[in-house]
Amino acid sequence: MHTTASIAIVRPESARPGTITPGAVSRRGRRSLNADAFATYTDPAVGRTAFVVADGVGDNLLAARAARTAASVAARTGAQAGAHAGVVAAQQELLRQFPEQSADCVLVIAVLPAADQPDGPCDIAWVGDCRAYRWNGRVLHQITTDHTVAEFMRAKGIRPAGRMDHLVTTSTRTADPAAIGRAATGSSRGRLLLSTDGVHKRLDMVAIKTILASDQTAGSTADTLVDTALRSGSTDNTTALVVDCR
Repeated sequence: MHTTASIAIVRPESARPGTITPGAVSRRGRRSLNADAFATYTDPAVGRTAFVVADGVGDNLLAARAARTAASVAARTGAQAGAHAGVVAAQQELLRQFPEQSADCVLVIAVLPAADQPDGPCDIAWVGDCRAYRWNGRVLHQITTDHTVAEFMRAKGIRPAGRMDHLVTTSTRTADPAAIGRAATGSSRGRLLLSTDGVHKRLDMVAIKTILASDQTAGSTADTLVDTALRSGSTDNTTALVVDCR
């Protein structure tokens, strides 16, 4: 039986009335604890807002601490200096806090432009298999590409075994800065989704598009994504962060 406790957020430091409305939900799957994490932060100097979703590597307290630490650091640095810098800062913090341990996570960060540039691009960076999607009102785009053995093999024209989708080739702790995934959207308007694999590896593009296209609030949409993934048989921890950008 899945744990039903959830968190829906609209934090004062991340909400910009009339332009950005975030909501996030995270639930434990059939694991001993929830090692997923999310964070949001708006830098008061530059006006950019960062959103992060992280997934701890492992099913233990160390993994959960790594995800929480990385998400928080990536959000603060990312809002100030950009998405790629956020991932690098998270890596440095994990190595500093856990120098002789294997605390690690995968994550995705999206940095939205300042309020005076509402239609500017969204800056995105990631390691591992957390994902970013954008629904523009007509088309759903998967912005990120999983850093997994399966995706590497597909790129080489080789059909991977099923479990290869769960073997990541980059992580916050181990990634070379040059290997950190980077992307940008043409516009930040629309609905943004950041998710852990407990959500998107149970829901196909059609299901995700249908939920994102609904007229629910960001928080309710995140809750529906998580609930649908769990009802579809997900045993992993499930986290969805939805951001409405107007």
